[in-house]
Amino acid sequence: MKKAFFPFLLCLILILSACGNKQTSEPSGGKVEGNAAAENAKPKTITYQSENGPIEVPADPKRVVVLSSFTGNVLSLGVNLIGVDSWSKANPNFQDKLKDVQEVSDENLEKIIELNPDLIIGLSNIKNIDKLKQIAPTVTFTYGKVDYLTQHLEIGKLLNKEKEAQSWVDSFKQRAEKAGEEIKAKIGENATVSVIESFDKQLYVFGDNWGRGTEILYQQMKLKMPEKVKASALKEGYYALSPEVLPEFAGDYVIFSKNKDADNSFENTETYKNIPAVKNNHVFVTDAKAFFFNDALTLDYQLDFFIKQFLGK
Repeated sequence: MKKAFFPFLLCLILILSACGNKQTSEPSGGKVEGNAAAENAKPKTITYQSENGPIEVPADPKRVVVLSSFTGNVLSLGVNLIGVDSWSKANPNFQDKLKDVQEVSDENLEKIIELNPDLIIGLSNIKNIDKLKQIAPTVTFTYGKVDYLTQHLEIGKLLNKEKEAQSWVDSFKQRAEKAGEEIKAKIGENATVSVIESFDKQLYVFGDNWGRGTEILYQQMKLKMPEKVKASALKEGYYALSPEVLPEFAGDYVIFSKNKDADNSFENTETYKNIPAVKNNHVFVTDAKAFFFNDALTLDYQLDFFIKQFLGK
């Protein structure tokens, strides 16, 4: 009896084992294994061709620190930030997006170490670059080495989001070009526009590549710059001036990037009040802290501001 039982038991085990193997080979099980294999096949890193040579960076960065200028580029591409510079943190347009993001600097290395970033981005003039490279892959850009739209594409390449970056660039160019045509049709082909800013106790006027919407107005929309501004600010990007000579630099329209904590007493002077753009209500005032840079989010904000101010839309 016992001898007959053992072969029967062995057959039963083999049959059950075969059924189990058949179940694991069902299509649903194959998909799980296939997805896992595909996930494992994805590269963990990519090589980004930086201005300082090739550098290995995460293919899907999750903990990015930005130390200057590029916060809006990273945010627009949907990549997670864990630390940003003080200028970005103070930007009213970024505050909701950065409420849980730490403020850091290139001098506070301990805080950056605590955040455990997988990628650090900044301008080429930041401090402690060699030490930052020991914390995480660190990529820097020289301001103005490439134009402002190419800069966004480079950030896209760095973050492995080139297609998304290109899509934004294409859309932005189309929107800015359309708005520029409408603005020129309204104010005239020869109308001039100048961009000024109050900072501390100084006034500045800007060329065509120093943020404050200058890239949009002069490069994309091809609006005219006053000759005095062209002569003084175009090469360096900005030019410091006294309130007394402001009328010489003011265009038919003035974009005033205003710092509320700066000395803006010049607005009360007769010199300022008698500027034609002031008398004609052609001065468009905006918050300087939201207008400084030329990242993707700020450019969208600047473009919307110009459309509203010039066209009333």
